[in-house]
Amino acid sequence: MRGYIIRRLLLMVPTLFFVTVVVFSVCRLIPGSVIDLMVTQQAEVAGMGMSLTADHIKHQLGLDVPLHIQYGKWVAGVFRGDLGSSLWTDRPVVEDLARRLPVTAELGFLAVVTALLLALPIGVYSAMRQDTGGDYVGRTVAVLAISLPAFWTGTLVMVYPSVWWGWSPPVEYIPIHENLAGNFLQFLLPAVLLGMTLSGTTMRMTRTMMLEVLRQDYIRTAWSKGLKERVVILRHALKNALLPVVSMIGILLTVIVGGAVVIEQIFALPGIGLLMIEAINKRDYPILSGVNLVVAGFVMVMNLVVDLTYAWLDPRVKYR
Repeated sequence: MRGYIIRRLLLMVPTLFFVTVVVFSVCRLIPGSVIDLMVTQQAEVAGMGMSLTADHIKHQLGLDVPLHIQYGKWVAGVFRGDLGSSLWTDRPVVEDLARRLPVTAELGFLAVVTALLLALPIGVYSAMRQDTGGDYVGRTVAVLAISLPAFWTGTLVMVYPSVWWGWSPPVEYIPIHENLAGNFLQFLLPAVLLGMTLSGTTMRMTRTMMLEVLRQDYIRTAWSKGLKERVVILRHALKNALLPVVSMIGILLTVIVGGAVVIEQIFALPGIGLLMIEAINKRDYPILSGVNLVVAGFVMVMNLVVDLTYAWLDPRVKYR
């Protein structure tokens, strides 16, 4: 197992190198230029002091050299743990990420917990009561969860309660170390909305795999021994049914990052999703590159975690 983990970690290095090439190139393909934005801003405040020319700004930012040289400097910094500095604030990208990542991590964690609390019980119950009224209700809930995107439900939650009852979710971020209860209440609604979107697919997968496992001979043997339903379902059926579900959960964890971009924008949560939107609007290439590189690294790590979880759930799976 240790050798397998080491090999997988080593394989991440060339993958991340390829990701750096793609990220660096795609960020430069965004329409518009940071130089044009800065020149425009200088023109707006020209009466307050000396304005800089486009060539001067380009030289100050190091954008007057060929792209391959810019890439070489950036990727050399990446391997030293330096993701560069913001073109607008000159603040290190690592500092911005360190400040924003906990917000997205908290939102993602609560969303995953919500998704599992909804998906697993409903999926298991639907399989146990196949083709009954409860099963039809559970399947309807799953379809609705898949069909209603988080950005749409989030917009409705922000708009209609304020129109009808004069209430809207708090938009000023409450740090967890200042007010634990207030922070939890602020994250609860966006996490539930994002978790509901993720729960639909997991719910249907859980039901499908439970139905397949419940038809196996060893489950019939467990029933014939007179074991209680709770023991048969939780100890014998659910653990084996979870293998494909774990794979699905691993994929959904990466979807959270995409969902966080929209949810954080709607609920004004200062996470990496909102940071990415701000960087796109300002054409802040170092921040865009840094965020995308961190997301790519997260996806690769989660794929490794999912593979290792297989071995924990099923002793027959061996990695050498």
